[in-house]
Amino acid sequence: MSEPGVPVRDAGTLLGMNTRAAWVIAGFYLCSEAALAITSSGDVDRVWPVFVALALTVLATATLIAARSDPLAPILTLALAISVPVCSLLVLCELPVPPTSAAQLWPFGSGTVTATFLCVRGRAAAAWLAMTAMIGVSALWSARTGQGVGHGVEISIINLGPLFMATFFAYTIRPAAHEIFALREESTRRAGREAAAAAALEERRDQTRRVDRLVRPILETIAGPGPLDHEIRTECRLIEAHLRDSLRAPALDVAPVTAKARAARRRGVDVVLVDDHGLDGVTARVRARLVDVVAAELERADAGSVSIRILPPRRSMLATIVVNHPVNGIRRVEVGHDAGLRTTSTGNDEEDRYPGER
Repeated sequence: MSEPGVPVRDAGTLLGMNTRAAWVIAGFYLCSEAALAITSSGDVDRVWPVFVALALTVLATATLIAARSDPLAPILTLALAISVPVCSLLVLCELPVPPTSAAQLWPFGSGTVTATFLCVRGRAAAAWLAMTAMIGVSALWSARTGQGVGHGVEISIINLGPLFMATFFAYTIRPAAHEIFALREESTRRAGREAAAAAALEERRDQTRRVDRLVRPILETIAGPGPLDHEIRTECRLIEAHLRDSLRAPALDVAPVTAKARAARRRGVDVVLVDDHGLDGVTARVRARLVDVVAAELERADAGSVSIRILPPRRSMLATIVVNHPVNGIRRVEVGHDAGLRTTSTGNDEEDRYPGER
């Protein structure tokens, strides 16, 4: 199994080669190889080649676990394949003839492990070349030491069994695993699309219910036999303005703002709300502060017009409020991203106003 948060997309991940457990198992394996190398090195001519071969085995094992590409990158594949016959050559050249212990042939086992996991990581051809080279090194060493080519082949060819199984894995399980992972990702994407569609449908239902609650009473009144007096016409204009605000400024479609905007329009104030999505990434505190500022400006407006615009993202200011009073003149309030306010008075508000406000 893979660790939480690690996507499962290849055979290495399927086998858990990117988990802490894999490193623990690799540690036990390397300890056993080190024990074999150390305990069987008493009769060798020189010890340092044995320890070089052991170091190569450690590097090869760590590379197989740490590498994330699947199949393995060509340079890593080449290095791992070369390490298999090189480790055997380093150790065999230092062994007595005949070897005094079967443990002295430990490079055959480590080379088999490296070749086997090369297959698992999608490099079966390189694994077979590496094993063939290892058997060739064994045969050459056996022939040069007078033991015969057949003896060298005999003691190394038995390691082909695990490689056959790994090759079967590479050509059957790996393709199936990729298909399973592709189907899983497609299922996840489909579930995401269905969830998004369901959320959109529920949102439309909520909006329909809200519009129904808002509009149904006035429609029933209009459809009734009574005359359409001034109050009904005013109510229709207020409802129309509210619906327009909910479409043009959804970020300001909250109770404090809608209530104050409705009251200001009843007083004859021309209210324009525009949302260019500058609030999409702000904190709840800044959003609440902006709502308070907007509601306060709408509450104090008693004539003229109030134009409120949430600016686009990445602007130096978060929002602007332009109040055009017939007596007090034009006042501009800028709200910063820290919810700070800056108020200026000017005789012309055309410079940075939304086109619909002009």
